[in-house]
Amino acid sequence: MNINSKKTVYVNQIKERDRVESIFLVRDKITAMAKNGKPYMTLKMMDRTGEVEGRIWDQVDQFSSMFEKNDFILVSAKASVYMGKMQLIVQDLQKIEENLVDLGDFLPVSQRPMVEMRNELDNILETLTNPHIEALLRAFFDDAEFFALYSKAPAAKAMHHVFLGGLLEHSLAVVALASDVAARYPQVNRDLLICGAILHDVGKVRELSYQRSFDYTDEGKLLGHIVIGVQMVEDRIRQIPDFPQELSMLIKHLLLSHHGQYDFGSPKRPKFLEAVILNFVDDLDSKINGVQTHIDKEPDREGNWTSYHRLYDRYFYKGSVQPETVKKDSEPEIVDLQPEPERKPQREKRQRYDKPLGTTLGDQLREKNLDLFASITEKGETS
Repeated sequence: MNINSKKTVYVNQIKERDRVESIFLVRDKITAMAKNGKPYMTLKMMDRTGEVEGRIWDQVDQFSSMFEKNDFILVSAKASVYMGKMQLIVQDLQKIEENLVDLGDFLPVSQRPMVEMRNELDNILETLTNPHIEALLRAFFDDAEFFALYSKAPAAKAMHHVFLGGLLEHSLAVVALASDVAARYPQVNRDLLICGAILHDVGKVRELSYQRSFDYTDEGKLLGHIVIGVQMVEDRIRQIPDFPQELSMLIKHLLLSHHGQYDFGSPKRPKFLEAVILNFVDDLDSKINGVQTHIDKEPDREGNWTSYHRLYDRYFYKGSVQPETVKKDSEPEIVDLQPEPERKPQREKRQRYDKPLGTTLGDQLREKNLDLFASITEKGETS
């Protein structure tokens, strides 16, 4: 096998019967025993376009000693479809050191340009009329160190928006849905609802770890993003003079109740109108992304139905005609991960753009071999 640290084949390019020789990030490795008593290994291998299962049937002990979970490996394998899912039968492999790869090839990222999302967020802040809510949100999003984390974090470990920038993309979608509801029902306190939509998952910047694969931090496992988020909101509110106590209580309830039911990990059930709305629009966007992701990950599956989705406990009908989608195998563009250094403070209405204002988060990661998440000093993940 020729050792080449350049990524050559991506997951979404693999076709049945292909001979694949390329680098992947190992998200998980599991050794088990076959019925004949021989050990075999199952790998979950990923790059920025998706995930593929790998199987090792021979020399399992030898290969297992060569790498660990979260390592990069160069594999020589044959692609085959088994029960509707692509697999790589690994015949040879070699561990590749991190400093020899482009991290941007292996980290799944939002398809939305970061500058576009930041601009959308700024536009939202300018529509607020409650000075206390605006002060709270600006206390978060005018903090460059916080926004660097908020703009990188995924929205969950497995359920939905499982990519860098997923938290910001999901939160903006929830804001858009919430704004549509508020426009239809005049009795809704729009500013309060928008505040909850933007901050409902804010604790995920510390609940989740997202250096290579996505997992929970110690803080995330012990406290969870809801408790962490309420603490973060309380810390910011304390810095704002004369912040109304009742408003503080309502905002915290939005975070505490946004999962809706105790069975879904919600400490409280929604107990005012805006909290009820937030629960539904958050759940709506999460499920839309989760279902679509499940459909998209099986492009080679025959028939009109997906494989079984364990968490949703059902199969999904794809239909014989699918809407046109943007090809995702093109090279990502470069984007500045930090907020624009000179954003003008004036409050005039900003232009809405139909075309992307910048490039995707993935391009900023390309050609960088450093630890992009060194700014995370706290150990600190859920939907």
